[in-house]
Amino acid sequence: MPESRRLTIDKVGAQGDGVARDDGNVVHVPGALPGEVYEQSGDGERRLVSDPSPARRARYLCPHFPRCGGCSVQHMSDDFYANWKSGLLAAALGHRGLEAPVAPMIVSPLRSRRRATFALANASEGGVAGFHRARSEEIEPMTACAVLDPAFEKALPALRRLAEAALPRGTSGRLTLTKVKSGFDAALSAPRLGGEPNRRAAIIAAASSAGIIRLSVAGETWMQSGKAEIEIGGLRVSLSPGVFLQATGEAEAALIGLLAAGLRGARSIADLFAGVGTFALPLARAAPVSAYDSDRNALGALADAVRRAQGLKPVSTGARDLFRYPLSPKELEAFDAVVLDPPFAGAKAQAEALAISKVRRIAVVSCNPATLARDLRILVDGGYRITAITPVDQFLFSHHLEAVALLDRSRI
Repeated sequence: MPESRRLTIDKVGAQGDGVARDDGNVVHVPGALPGEVYEQSGDGERRLVSDPSPARRARYLCPHFPRCGGCSVQHMSDDFYANWKSGLLAAALGHRGLEAPVAPMIVSPLRSRRRATFALANASEGGVAGFHRARSEEIEPMTACAVLDPAFEKALPALRRLAEAALPRGTSGRLTLTKVKSGFDAALSAPRLGGEPNRRAAIIAAASSAGIIRLSVAGETWMQSGKAEIEIGGLRVSLSPGVFLQATGEAEAALIGLLAAGLRGARSIADLFAGVGTFALPLARAAPVSAYDSDRNALGALADAVRRAQGLKPVSTGARDLFRYPLSPKELEAFDAVVLDPPFAGAKAQAEALAISKVRRIAVVSCNPATLARDLRILVDGGYRITAITPVDQFLFSHHLEAVALLDRSRI
C-alpha cells in the first residue's frame, strides 16, 4: 500500500477547495483552508492533523453541511468568505488586464433564496425531497436549509408526499420551485412520471398541500389555483412557467439600485436580455426603455405589467436572439444608455457592437466573472472606462457570484 502523505493547504481555489502541492502536483482538498495540514492515506482518505485555520467557521449553519451539495463553502468564516468571493471577481479582471476598484460585496441575507430545484425520489422508505450530495447522484434528504426562504422548509413534508405520489417506486425526478406572492410556482419533471387519473389527482393534492398554486408537468399546466405573480420595483408581474428570476429579492433590489444610480439622467435606455423586466420596469420610471430578449413569454409578461402599471415612461419590447443578432451600432444610436444582462455565457457579440457604438453609458450585469471580464475587456478596448464594479452575492456559500459594472464613454 502506498505511504501516507501530508498536505499543507496554501490557498483556496476558485471552486472553494483547499489547494496543496504534493511533489509538484496540485491537489484539491474539499473543505480545507489555508494553513491547515491534512494526512492523506494510501487509499486517498484525508484527515485534518493540524489545528483548524482561524478562517474556519466555529459551527456550520445547516445540519446537512457538508454532505449536501447545495453549499460548498459554509465552513469559511464571514470575513474570509467575503474576501475570497470578492477575490474571484478581482482575479477574473486581473486575468484580462483590467484594473478597476471593486466595491464591498453586497450579500443577500440568510434564508432569502426564492427559487430552487429539488431532487425527488420514491425510495423504499417513501418519498424523498432534497439536494444531491456533493460530487454524487445520491440525494441528501432535507429537513432544514440556511439559504432558502423558510417557506421551502415548511413545504418539505408535502414535497416528500408529492415525490411518493408522482414517481414510480425506485425512480427519481426534479422539482423546480419559485416562491411567488401567494405560494409556489412549480415545474415537475421525471423520466417515468405517473399520469394515471388516480395518480394525477394524488399529485395535485400533494402539490396543493405544499403551497403550490401552479404545477407544470412537461410543459403542461396540471393545476392552477391562483396567479403566479411577483413584485418588481413595486409593480406586479405575472410569470409564465420556467421564466428566469434573480435568485433573491434582496439581490434584485440591490441590482436595481446600482443600475438606477449609474444610469441616472439617461434619456433613452436599451435593456438587452431583459427577461420579464427586472430592470426595464423600474428604470422606466425615469426614462423610456426598449427591452429585447429571445424569450417571448418573458417579454409578454413584461408587456402585460406595463399595461397595468401607472407612471411609467414608454416601454417597448422586441423578440430577438441577441447572440446571433446583436443590436448594431446603427440601431444603438437611439440610446444613450444600455443595460446588458446576459446569461452565464456572456454577450461577446453584443459587447463588440457596443464597443464601436456611440452609447455613452453601459451597465453590465453578470453571473459569471470570467465572461464579464472578457466582455469588459472588449468594451474598454473600444474606449469605455469602468467607473464602478460591485459584487452581489445572491448564491450564498457557493463560488457563484453576480456583479454590476458601470462604464462610460466621455468622448466620442
